[in-house]
Amino acid sequence: MSYRIERDTLGEIQVPTDRWWGAQTERSRQNFKIGTEKMPIEVIDAFLILKRAAATVNEKLGKLESEKANAIVKAVDDIRKNLTTEHFPLVVWQTGSGTQSNMNVNEVIAYKANEILRQTESKVIVHPNDDVNKSQSSNDTFPTAMHIAALLKVENDLLESITTFKTTLSNKVAQFATVIKIGRTHLQDATPLTLGQEISGWHRMIEKCEKMIQTSLENIRELAIGGTAVGTGINAHTKFGELVAEEISKITGKAFVTAENKFHALTSHDELVHLHGALKALAADAMKIANDVRWLASGPRCGIGEIMIPANEPGSSIMPGKVNPTQSEALTMVAVQVMGNDATISFAASQGNFELNVFKPVIIYNFIQSTTLLADAIRSFNDHCAVGIDANIEVIERHLKNSLMLVTALNPHIGYEKAAMIAKSAHQNGITLKEAAINSGFLLEDEYDSIVDPSKMINPQDH
Repeated sequence: MSYRIERDTLGEIQVPTDRWWGAQTERSRQNFKIGTEKMPIEVIDAFLILKRAAATVNEKLGKLESEKANAIVKAVDDIRKNLTTEHFPLVVWQTGSGTQSNMNVNEVIAYKANEILRQTESKVIVHPNDDVNKSQSSNDTFPTAMHIAALLKVENDLLESITTFKTTLSNKVAQFATVIKIGRTHLQDATPLTLGQEISGWHRMIEKCEKMIQTSLENIRELAIGGTAVGTGINAHTKFGELVAEEISKITGKAFVTAENKFHALTSHDELVHLHGALKALAADAMKIANDVRWLASGPRCGIGEIMIPANEPGSSIMPGKVNPTQSEALTMVAVQVMGNDATISFAASQGNFELNVFKPVIIYNFIQSTTLLADAIRSFNDHCAVGIDANIEVIERHLKNSLMLVTALNPHIGYEKAAMIAKSAHQNGITLKEAAINSGFLLEDEYDSIVDPSKMINPQDH
């Protein structure tokens, strides 16, 4: 491998000639050989958007020469066209302010900008600190990139998968609106409902989570940029933060604003804690839905077996013909990962010492992972399981007929204690509820048939 010499304030260092980063990136690469977790590409892209906006605003404010600003803008556009991690090698486990990732982006942009300028035979040189990072600090750029990345990832990926899943569940609610089944509470038989009603609960869960996520996103629109080192805005124009937020809004097509209080924006990440809490709520509901599906589909002959799910792949390496609820298992594993990530984000966000939180990389790494996993897992569960759910009518009717909890309909007519006697008699003697009711002498056969009608038990009744 061939190398070139790059320089920073600590001196000279060798950098691979085919890489676009500079000395500070290389030092970080060598000094933090910790784990395999790289800075998410979503954060890199957010940084690129920010740097483009900053160059444009600095030019407008007369702080950056047009030739340099144009080269930076062109460099960013070129990098974003085919964005990969090839030139962004740094791990999450670095300085807690994300300074090295900020400099990595600054250096790569400067490298490409200077390449562009050389093609025009310009004598101008773009410097990663003085030009690309002008009016900025890692302390305000990294939290800004965190918010940009989080909002784009949630709005463009997660909410899209949620919308698709909601549509599927809504269709299932309609499909099974008249399929009456036995309900269950405490894993024990309960009163009837329709399969459509049961699934409507799942639909409402996803709908509510979507609203909570959207509400929480509003706080993410506030950007720290303009606060520079400690929130005072030193070395930045008073209008810089406001104008950069406007420019980022133009680039992304999303609404961003400058944070009202930059001291808060640098040291606190309560907005991401709040938003990830909504993601955790989604994970909790996803866990419930996936578990309900695998319970209801259990069997096929020795379980509940009231619904049928698609057979996507063989379920066992030893038991021929076995099919497992693999999509449910994948979704539930994602749910527990998100819950773990929530603990990490909460702990990390509590460490805002004085003017700066220095757990930023681990916060955004876990946030992006949670969002990615939820979006992918919900999409997979929808496409490979939920859309193919069907009702096993024969089993549903058998369970409904055999349930002792239909006796609940008798309460208003003969009282709780007499109804309980009938249920216990049916269970102890192995007879049907109807037989036990007639044997009790509390009511006649035609009275029983009129009262114990599952179709009358799935909605409130006027008595």
